[in-house]
Amino acid sequence: MKKPELLVPASSLEVLKTAVRYGADAVYIGGEVFGLRAKAKNFSLEEMKEGVEFAHRYNVKVYVTANILAHNSDIEPVKAYFNDLKKIKPDALIIADPAIFTIAKEMLPDMELHISTQANNTNYGTYNFWHSLGAKRVVSARELSISEIKDIRNHIPDDLEIETFVHGAMCISYSGRCLLSSFMAGRDANKGACTHPCRWKYAVVEESRPGQYMPVEENERGTYIFNSKDLCMIDHIPELVDAGIDSFKIEGRMKTALYVATVARTYRMAIDDYFENPKKYEENIPKYKTLISQCTYRQYTTGFFFGKPDETTQIYDCNVYERDYVYLGISGEPLEDGSFVIEQKNKFCVGDKIEIMKADGRDIEANVISITDQDGVAMESCPHPKQIITIKLDQVPEAGDILRMKAE
Repeated sequence: MKKPELLVPASSLEVLKTAVRYGADAVYIGGEVFGLRAKAKNFSLEEMKEGVEFAHRYNVKVYVTANILAHNSDIEPVKAYFNDLKKIKPDALIIADPAIFTIAKEMLPDMELHISTQANNTNYGTYNFWHSLGAKRVVSARELSISEIKDIRNHIPDDLEIETFVHGAMCISYSGRCLLSSFMAGRDANKGACTHPCRWKYAVVEESRPGQYMPVEENERGTYIFNSKDLCMIDHIPELVDAGIDSFKIEGRMKTALYVATVARTYRMAIDDYFENPKKYEENIPKYKTLISQCTYRQYTTGFFFGKPDETTQIYDCNVYERDYVYLGISGEPLEDGSFVIEQKNKFCVGDKIEIMKADGRDIEANVISITDQDGVAMESCPHPKQIITIKLDQVPEAGDILRMKAE
């Protein structure tokens, strides 16, 4: 059996470095244009260059998304963008639009081209079509079952890779092709500007009774009729491997470093355990399920993998995340006295008990001894996000460790 690639998202240079440290084989990122996460921080060309160089030092690949559905006005600018990417040398481009694919093929003939799930890849004929044009990999549509993916594997060339989402948020629209955001908010999801109206609260209004809002389902709080649970396949690694999937893809280019570290570390552990000893993997499934829940999520489902989803894949009564831990920041290089600098993400106080989340799977409890601001003034707490502070714990973390605290 071939061990699948673990492909992890990154919204920023900081998160890319976290993904690499916490077990990714490859990272996918977006530039400031032509990707489908316009609201993510994304990468400038300088940051992309630094990120690619950092990842390559650890033998981790970097794929760049260029998966918008292009309009006429995008054609010339994308040529200039691809010209810039020649110098940066990512390992692959992720593309959905045939015109963008053709331009990439002409301008970057040595670059691997991967076909985005946005291209509705639901059958082996589509896979073979893209292979005939020179694609190295196709990302399967999220609407496919494991048996369908296995059937695709049996009908495509061995050198054509299958990439499949195994974890993260599910889009209510078919293969992510959503018109709802454009209609409701004037923001085109197919060009990266989705406002996620599928997470909003809806009610029914009868035409002759304006202002009388009736819930779509019998619930006094209303209903979130489009609100899907999150995908999680951590306890189905054997079935995914058996289907012949080459790359396990994690969704989340809008997520924090804590989310990326938690999910990457858990899937890294599960994949490695399975290939070391399937029995060890089976015994550790409860552990993986506990670990994977230590970040924000919307309850879990297996999506379409085992057939058409039923009503249990939707969340009708709210649109909030489950949250077991609060993200505090990433530790900097320890100073001589063991203190270190962080950009603080959420409030914590002197005397709090926090955790140092290690890439090797350990979680070390630590007490906050002191906090000082950039001028060296002692603080009892740090209430303002993105403060640059120096903290000291009774345990010394390594540079790049994630700091977190249990949610109340």
